[in-house]
Amino acid sequence: MKFYTYRINDRPVFSLLKYDCFQEINPLDCFNNDDLLYFLGRLPVKDSRSSFCVSDSSMLFLDKEDISLLDEAIGENNLAELINKKIYNRQVKYINTNYPDWQDLITFNFPSKWRINLLALGDVGSTLLIGLKLLGGGSIDCLGIFDTREQILERWEMELNQISLPFNNILPEIKIIKEADLFDCDMFVFCASKGVPSLESKEKDVRMVQFEENAKIIKKYAMMAKANHFKGLFAVVSDPVDQLCYVAFNESNRDNEGVWDYKGLRPEQIKGYGLGVMNARALYFSAKDSTLSHYKTEGRAFGPHGKGLIIADSILHYNHQKSIMLTDQTIQANLRIRELGYKPYVAPALSSGAISIIHTITGQWHYSSNFLAGVYMGSKNRNIPAGLELERIPLHEKLSERIDQTYRELREFNEKKSLLDLS
Repeated sequence: MKFYTYRINDRPVFSLLKYDCFQEINPLDCFNNDDLLYFLGRLPVKDSRSSFCVSDSSMLFLDKEDISLLDEAIGENNLAELINKKIYNRQVKYINTNYPDWQDLITFNFPSKWRINLLALGDVGSTLLIGLKLLGGGSIDCLGIFDTREQILERWEMELNQISLPFNNILPEIKIIKEADLFDCDMFVFCASKGVPSLESKEKDVRMVQFEENAKIIKKYAMMAKANHFKGLFAVVSDPVDQLCYVAFNESNRDNEGVWDYKGLRPEQIKGYGLGVMNARALYFSAKDSTLSHYKTEGRAFGPHGKGLIIADSILHYNHQKSIMLTDQTIQANLRIRELGYKPYVAPALSSGAISIIHTITGQWHYSSNFLAGVYMGSKNRNIPAGLELERIPLHEKLSERIDQTYRELREFNEKKSLLDLS
């Protein structure tokens, strides 16, 4: 097996493909160092990410992305020891050269302290903002806020800037920004929403009721991100999270004629924050049932925030009946809060939003939705210098079937709604 080794933008790069436009270097100069290593490959642009962390050797030989990337990789490893060491240490970043401007991905790095801008300060947005203020002292430089309601902006700027540690205050400052400056940041957080069902609504899946109106709103801001050549993370918190992520990707990558130009948001730039609270709800219900107490250490959550959610009671000893029961309890949890006469936004804003966002920017494992084979699929993951790493674990056959079913439903939804007029 021959690898070609190069230095591009002063970074060590290797590939199974030969690039005549780059000068080759000694393999030892490429592999035998402590630097992040970049692997150049080619994957279908519309159904694959432009970059990601290589967490096992099989990923160097992909010809497409599919949901098997959530399953444990099994196969022979005939790579050199130096390459295996890099992969084991999560120091190899895959660059998909089928995307335009792929060379920019070699030099791009996220900051040590993030500038985060948040759109819309309704119930979810304001609660999420409180969480980021309290949790972001070591990782957030400042929090920019924008809402069409000026009094709301003034209220939260005053309220939250009056929250301070008594000495050596490191909590991030809240700044009112203009709409035009929303993408002057490292992370944009989309909390805008329209058409939230009232407490009297009898809808069983209240999240999906909001799709068409919220899709129109997110298209506007996805196009703004494109116009501003935004390179940071585009975080989606509004419902339905996973489907809106795809709208942002789909709409930002089309020209005025509706033809794909791949000049908008890269697929891995968009992350959906809805699965964190589903895991938290599963933890809540499993703690009340001694037969499910193992979920705390063995359980996992997959899929979207709502219909199609997958809760696995255990990845070690998967029990299908227990998993289905816990999934149903988790999905219905928001309806129980509504029956009490309240909108269920506090836990989502904090578990899915603030906590998961903090874990994202600090490189910790968390739950969020990320692009995978043409859909945004929720799973355990982390963002590290080598890129997005999806957890790969041995999947029980029944669990794998559930994930596949949800994937197909998400794919069918995206294909159907891609023709929706969002003008």
